[in-house]
Amino acid sequence: MTDHPVKKMMRLMAARIITTADEISDEEIEALISEILNANRVYTMGAGRSGLVAKAFAMRLMHLGFTAYVVGETVTPAMKPGDLIIVFSGSGATRTIADIAETAKGIGGRLCLITSKRDSRIARIADCVVIIESQRDKVADESAEFEIRQMMGEHRSFAPLGTIFETAAMVFADAIISRLMEIMSCRPEDLQCRHANIE
Repeated sequence: MTDHPVKKMMRLMAARIITTADEISDEEIEALISEILNANRVYTMGAGRSGLVAKAFAMRLMHLGFTAYVVGETVTPAMKPGDLIIVFSGSGATRTIADIAETAKGIGGRLCLITSKRDSRIARIADCVVIIESQRDKVADESAEFEIRQMMGEHRSFAPLGTIFETAAMVFADAIISRLMEIMSCRPEDLQCRHANIE
């Protein structure tokens, strides 16, 4: 009996994520962790599926005791100097996200970018850049990549619409949380007191 195609796809994606993990720079990881630990408050941001990763990351940071917000939410307060914004953007050039990143830098905030493209509009102003999943689908106008991918999409043979970047970004973000737990000597039960209890 042969494996279901979905299981084969999962194994292929998992193998790709392992390869991606091997290629991430230790120095870039340490720089991101340092920025988080030294920030007054942490804001996260992304568009589309990258935005969902950003939201999940902010939630876990909150569980760890950080003051964390998601850009665009109605309860997110004004950013101030000393605050950190972490952007998840595969292209590093999605127009709406880049505009906000530039505004954050103008306010005096620190900026970290998790991306697949080192030379991009956001990367050029970032204080910290982490490169993951560098082999991306090509889009002619990267400044409008998010909009193009949402409406038309260029598909890989096994992972459509940049899925590998977003999946790898989610795994990376969770791994960062695990490392922060180690650094802060935080146990899983310590997070429980901040977990939602009115859902």
